[in-house]
Amino acid sequence: MRERNLSQASTLPGYREVAQAARRLAGKILPTPLISHPLLDARCGGRIFLKAETLQRTGSFKFRGATNALLQLSDEEKKSGVVTYSSGNHGQAVAAAARALGMQAVVFMPQDAPAIKRLSTARWGAEIRLFDRARDDREALARAHAAASGAALIPPFDHADVIAGQGTAALEIFTSCAALGLVPTALLVPTGGGGLIAGSALAASGAAPGCRVFAVEPEGADDTARSLAAGKRLANPAGGSTFCDALLSPMPGALTFALNQRLLSGGLVVSDAEVRAAMVFAFEYLKLVVEPGGAVALAALLAGRFEAQGQVVAVVLSGGNVDGAVYAGALEHAGRGETSGENP
Repeated sequence: MRERNLSQASTLPGYREVAQAARRLAGKILPTPLISHPLLDARCGGRIFLKAETLQRTGSFKFRGATNALLQLSDEEKKSGVVTYSSGNHGQAVAAAARALGMQAVVFMPQDAPAIKRLSTARWGAEIRLFDRARDDREALARAHAAASGAALIPPFDHADVIAGQGTAALEIFTSCAALGLVPTALLVPTGGGGLIAGSALAASGAAPGCRVFAVEPEGADDTARSLAAGKRLANPAGGSTFCDALLSPMPGALTFALNQRLLSGGLVVSDAEVRAAMVFAFEYLKLVVEPGGAVALAALLAGRFEAQGQVVAVVLSGGNVDGAVYAGALEHAGRGETSGENP
């Protein structure tokens, strides 16, 4: 089994690792567009830019971190394959990255993971092993498989190479804004286990040190916001809403929280209704399909959780892998006037 020991602060990734990841991933991932809309600017009173990671390969930012991690395995390690655990987006990403490198992949997925994510992971050639989210320890299952098979264990967020790879999305944001003569004053990032926002904060520390970075989470799964306030890692309570399935990590990672506690400016929390409104806004005005977990940062902006007046704000749309029935339900709620959004 290969998994780097990253428990010491000295082993945490930094801006250099994000920049190295960007060079390593050149030509292997898609540089996704940074888009804007005049109506969104008018509604928020600032310059708003949206990073469409919904258009990344496998439909989410996760392909960045998975590819960066797998590329650094030795040829001998690649022969033993890779294993991970994921509610869907990281699993798809590992499966796709493994296929590109000719590796076998095993993905432990919760039984209630969206069908679109299970099917996509299987299409990339991974072996899926289902578990009960409420009863089973997904990390223990993956570790046991890694120990028995020799497969490389690549966790979804608490891994230096994964964190650095995810940070390349924010690095692209700052590069694109610089080409316009702008520097974002704030960056809003969907947050589950914290890999994307940790990497994003590292990117900001080197490319835009004055930019404030905020974690955005759904109600009931706001472990990062509560952990930041408490100064220690706190777990999510059981039995909450599963609408934002991509963001339901039990608690912040040890590595990610060590970075986020030092680098973040705070946490924002949104309701399911506000997330649905953001999904509808993206559909109607941006012509983008965004999954619930991928829409939380836009939801925070639209719901007024963050004051954007006079600011340059970048928002990550982190994924677009949503089951058709869930997506149709969000649009139906909007049709009945049940979202909290308003037309700009």
